[in-house]
Amino acid sequence: MKSTRVLVLTCSTRPGALGPAVTRWWLDTVAERAMESGAELVPVALGDLALPFLDEEEHASSGIYRQEHTRRWSALVDSVDAIVAVMPEYNFGMPATLKNALDYLSAEWAWKPIGFVSYGNTSAGTRAVQHAKQIVTTLRLVPLGATVAIRIGEAVTAGRLRADASRDEAGVALLDELVRVANALRPLRERLRDTTSAGPLAGSHARRLTPDDAEEVAVLQRCCWVDEALLNDTLDIPALHESLDEVREWLAGWHVTGVWLDARLLGMVRARAVDGDWHIGRLAVVPDLRGRGLGRWLLRGAESVAGADTRRVLMFTGAKSTRNVELYESEGYRRIPAAGPEGTVCLTKAMPREGSR
Repeated sequence: MKSTRVLVLTCSTRPGALGPAVTRWWLDTVAERAMESGAELVPVALGDLALPFLDEEEHASSGIYRQEHTRRWSALVDSVDAIVAVMPEYNFGMPATLKNALDYLSAEWAWKPIGFVSYGNTSAGTRAVQHAKQIVTTLRLVPLGATVAIRIGEAVTAGRLRADASRDEAGVALLDELVRVANALRPLRERLRDTTSAGPLAGSHARRLTPDDAEEVAVLQRCCWVDEALLNDTLDIPALHESLDEVREWLAGWHVTGVWLDARLLGMVRARAVDGDWHIGRLAVVPDLRGRGLGRWLLRGAESVAGADTRRVLMFTGAKSTRNVELYESEGYRRIPAAGPEGTVCLTKAMPREGSR
């Protein structure tokens, strides 16, 4: 389960404001559900950030920040997957402190869900939420349908929130929807990262896989190596039996590239250096997209990241996996005798010398 980092933002900076008590109520109420759903809650008070009224010369969309407080704010927002704004209503609108904080940044907000825990008198802060929604959608934040609205006169005694089971249920429902939407939007956020590149298929992107991708990798392996097992008349294929912990372990030690389309892992390949050779393996493409050049693209990409001192590339495949062998031979590989798992063949390709690539 991928962790979902949630910025819990206390928006009021007024001395003696109710905001901190509301934030504490919500954090305490959802703590158990957060652990169950893999949500990491990051509480921050806007007052502690000491953001002056917007003082950057460049527009936020440029990403050029000259002020240290802006860079800190940018790094914090960029590190999270979702936002909960705990805010009062001031004169039928959102707090100026929140509007100012939003205006400092641009790309950092994109494709992240935002939920609201509002409080006020007559409208319980709902007019402030509607005001805020007009702003956040411009920044490509995605406001939730689930909200929590607290009418101060009915809910507060001596500066503290009275117990309310229905309000607690609404607080948990807000977190549940926030996590679901954050996971659904994850592919859109991921495509904005500098660590991704365009993939070979329209709308796809590629990036290096990490142990956090173990679940998707395990599913891809299961669906891809069944064909290999049938072709080679054996179930003795590690990719079919590895546990999630085993997958996480080798993801940490190999250079693994994956191609994604939205939230679906379409293909992958892993590579690493061993005694001067560049070993490539686990080249996999989902069955419904084979024959469209994805495997060839992954193979060439794995070759391109080999070190300059690499002498040759080595890979193994099933002896009866004729389509695999044909692909590798069309890319310049040739079979050689080599010790490998029983029922496999080894193929190799010399790497060009430095300066001739």
